[in-house]
Amino acid sequence: MRLENRLFESLSGHLADIFDRLKRKGALSEDDVNAALREIRIALIEADVALPVVKDFVNAVREQAVGQDVLRSVTPGQMVVKLVHDHLVATLGGGPGDSGALNLNVVPPAAVLMVGLQGSGKTTTAAKIARLLQAREKKKVLLASLDVARPAAQEQLATLARQIGGASLPIVAGERPVAIAKRAMDTGRREGYDVVILDTAGRLHVDEPLMHEIAAVHDAARPAETLLVVDSLTGQDAVNLGKAFAERIDLTGIVLTRIDGDARGGAALSMRAVTGKPIKLLGTGEKLDALEPFHAERIASRILGMGDIVSLVEKAAETSDRAEAEKLARKIEKGGFDLDDLAAQLAQLRKMGGMGGILGHLPGVAKVKKQLDQANIDETMLKRQAAILSSMTKAERKNPKLLNASRRQRIAAGSGTTVPEINRLIKQYQDMALMMKRMGKLGQKGLARHGISALMPGNPTRH
Repeated sequence: MRLENRLFESLSGHLADIFDRLKRKGALSEDDVNAALREIRIALIEADVALPVVKDFVNAVREQAVGQDVLRSVTPGQMVVKLVHDHLVATLGGGPGDSGALNLNVVPPAAVLMVGLQGSGKTTTAAKIARLLQAREKKKVLLASLDVARPAAQEQLATLARQIGGASLPIVAGERPVAIAKRAMDTGRREGYDVVILDTAGRLHVDEPLMHEIAAVHDAARPAETLLVVDSLTGQDAVNLGKAFAERIDLTGIVLTRIDGDARGGAALSMRAVTGKPIKLLGTGEKLDALEPFHAERIASRILGMGDIVSLVEKAAETSDRAEAEKLARKIEKGGFDLDDLAAQLAQLRKMGGMGGILGHLPGVAKVKKQLDQANIDETMLKRQAAILSSMTKAERKNPKLLNASRRQRIAAGSGTTVPEINRLIKQYQDMALMMKRMGKLGQKGLARHGISALMPGNPTRH
């Protein structure tokens, strides 16, 4: 099984094992704490966390963990976990003023300057930020490419702008980056844009021409945010890059991309401490909606296997339509749940990242990861079920009783699936429909009285 966010997967597993052993002990000695901290140190180093950050982290935890209040507490193991959690939050940048939100509280248009090396994902991230601002904050956003060095870079940003339903600055052949930045800001002021996102050119490595160009653009645009885009797969190189940029340019924050890959998490844990700049956003995948604000508290909870229910609820709210949800609730009350409704629920599940995306936010997943891997949850099943439903006629989705043998064979041929798969989907639907019908009959009071078991197939409860 592939969880939505694999960035801290290995580290989370190591820490879960360490804390399980600690919490099983009724009392802790100073030697117990020191042994656990040695293991935590090794786990952090293996996760590619910068050595100075590891040293400071372990020393800070040890200083508090060996105190008498902890060792003599009723649950010393839990106290140590809390200390590690609190210091993780601090290391990730969970202090005052380190919110994951962009600071756009300036006279419009607010300029957001995107900087970084070539291949880090700057252009795609610029479009992702524009989409995020348009969707969540209802901002009017203008995208402008200042990359005149890479072939077709400006056309790429224009294409991405069209895909998100946004606007891009018209391309003028031969125009230089500073002039483009000035024209973008003028256009933003004249045409009433709230935000102008400036996508600068990258290089294969940090060099003087790159820094001079960015500095000149910075002076011309006076950005509210200057964001360094860093590929998390580069590990310690990402930290060194962040430090180099932070020393030369007035950065306001960092965006980590490709955190859904096989990075070990060290860059994220080290970046705030080494650069002094907060991580503001995380690129969680290739799609243009795969961007989320960085919250140190929530990430620390994920690392320690405590889950992140708040982010899961936010994702559900973002991907759902309230009017449609209310319409479905009324249908359930009347016992009218049909295959169209099932198709809508499957689409909602896919928008939330499938089962992996949901499980990655739930508490305790790190502890049962091996069992989940062995369960071999097949994410492609959702796509196959969607294909089956889309191959049905509207009448068949409204009235599944029409689905005789010949119709099921036709649907199987049209969806590239098999009749047994269609039979399984129909059985799942029938079980869900029965549960929905019972839920409507029970109501909130009945459900509270009989419990969730009253909804299960085969339950003899009468209403």
